[in-house]
Amino acid sequence: MENQLAKSNEERTFQYQDSLPSLPVPSLEESLKKYLESVKPFANEEEYKKTEEIVHKFQSGIGEKLHQKLLERAKGKRNWLEEWWLNAAYLDVRIPSQLNVNFAGPAPHFEHYWPPKEGTQLERGSIILWHNLNYWQLLRKEKVPVHKVGNTPLDMNQFRMLFSTCKVPGITRDSIMNYFRTESEGRSPNHIVVLCRGRAFVFDVIHEGCLITPPELLRQLMYIRKKCHSEPAGPGIAALTSEERTRWAKAREYLVGLHPENLTLLEKVQSSLLVYSLEDSSPHVTPEDYSEITAAIFSGDPTVRWGDKSYNLISFSNGVFGCNCDHAPFDAMVMVNVSYYVDEKIIQNEGRWKGSEKVRDIPLPEELVFTVDEKVLNDINKAKAQYLREASDLQIAAYAFTSFGKKLTKKKMLHPDTFIQLALQLAYYRLHGHPGCCYETAMTRYFYHGRTETVRSCTVEAIRWCQSMQDPSATLHGRQQKMLQAFAKHNKMMKDCSAGKGFDRHLLGLSLIAKEEGLPVPELFTDPLFTKSGGGGNFVLSTSLIGYLRVQGMVVPMVHNGYGFFYHIRDDRFVVACSAWKSCPETDAEKLVQLIFCAFHDMIQLMNTAHL
Repeated sequence: MENQLAKSNEERTFQYQDSLPSLPVPSLEESLKKYLESVKPFANEEEYKKTEEIVHKFQSGIGEKLHQKLLERAKGKRNWLEEWWLNAAYLDVRIPSQLNVNFAGPAPHFEHYWPPKEGTQLERGSIILWHNLNYWQLLRKEKVPVHKVGNTPLDMNQFRMLFSTCKVPGITRDSIMNYFRTESEGRSPNHIVVLCRGRAFVFDVIHEGCLITPPELLRQLMYIRKKCHSEPAGPGIAALTSEERTRWAKAREYLVGLHPENLTLLEKVQSSLLVYSLEDSSPHVTPEDYSEITAAIFSGDPTVRWGDKSYNLISFSNGVFGCNCDHAPFDAMVMVNVSYYVDEKIIQNEGRWKGSEKVRDIPLPEELVFTVDEKVLNDINKAKAQYLREASDLQIAAYAFTSFGKKLTKKKMLHPDTFIQLALQLAYYRLHGHPGCCYETAMTRYFYHGRTETVRSCTVEAIRWCQSMQDPSATLHGRQQKMLQAFAKHNKMMKDCSAGKGFDRHLLGLSLIAKEEGLPVPELFTDPLFTKSGGGGNFVLSTSLIGYLRVQGMVVPMVHNGYGFFYHIRDDRFVVACSAWKSCPETDAEKLVQLIFCAFHDMIQLMNTAHL
């Protein structure tokens, strides 16, 4: 009883889940009005008129019927979008997800106590693993603080998906397996999988009821590395996870059919807390240049990461770390929180383990030995070849802009996120000579199981400002006014989207209702301007703010002629990571980043020199 009381006084991680509001359905009229506004930068007068007609026809005709059906659906579900979003954005997608869908990023420890240094991989690895396992225990005990905006709690459901979660490939649709349980819900898996040189090992992280310590973890890692470096490499089953989804599903079916034990081994990987990857390479990294490390985390050895795992913790030979995560079960903010927690712990302990060096007699790691034949080995080789071919086409430019950061933009009364978004618009406009349709993530976690909504950052206001910056006859005052109008517009859109008043997810819902009802695709979605403005996942700029902590990440572009652009904001710097495909002659991530840095200076200059 005492225990119960102690528990109820303290907020628990998932305690507000039942009281969160349902995800609202926006008004059809409002959504269509916002949509029309968003296509303007990409249309001439004639094209816009045609789209306007299509939208009005949709609104008074089939759109209204679909909207009513959507309202019906929303009555029976606390989140009408959840299942649809999971399927449409992730589980139905057939392209290889490890490179195209996953997000990845370096851990920030190299900036302080852990600069790159050969010979530190295992010792540091045992410490970083231990802090991650402590976070897992906090989650199990529901002691991870509830995220709030003011006093309003946000949805925490995505944190359930961090550990012991894995995507499983299907012929037409994948599924997500989640084995995590809180302590009050029952047993949760307590083993991790370590991948090294094409081989897989497993061991429990709990011994005699308590977490094994860094010295004990170190012994396990040393055993694995010694074994892998003194014996031949393994078949690299993990590489199959980097394959096109249907091909991987078929290869997996064949593998399971080959020997019943193979399924048991696959389930060990799926249910493991996380996959720990031992890489042999030593990518370069400094606090100003993250390009090489980010590329290595994204596109390193496919035999030592399980692309479908919610969490691959990757360690390099020079003691630098990062993670690669399947995007289906959660969004990047979950990973940012874990990375930040671990980084803070490493700083508090000055990068060392300060506890007992005693190593108990714990069982050695067990190797997962799959039964393979020529066909499986051939499938692995094909998967590796296609992955390495695609990975070599990826260009990544990730740098810190250190002239100023959040402090200065706040002082100038400019929202730092909007500051970066507008700099990106200006840079893209200068590089390509026309507007770039842009997706920025807004979070909808005020609502039950809320995830994201689209902010379309390329607004009429932003383009008017970009044009004035390129117009030699424009006055400083005029440019500044236009910039402030663009700021105001973006800030309002972000607020609307977070409050469930965005329109992209609403339009997606209407199109999926039509599909479910077996109706022809409404003209709204076949209109060229729908695609040209980014609809249907065709945004040329795919962007996200990773937050205001020391954690950086990255995604690849949504479209072949586009860019992926992730950034985080600190008091004294902005850190940006930009990706593009080398095989696209139009795009250049390095050039875009340099132009963004120029835009930062131009914008501050504008605030300094123009008179209100």
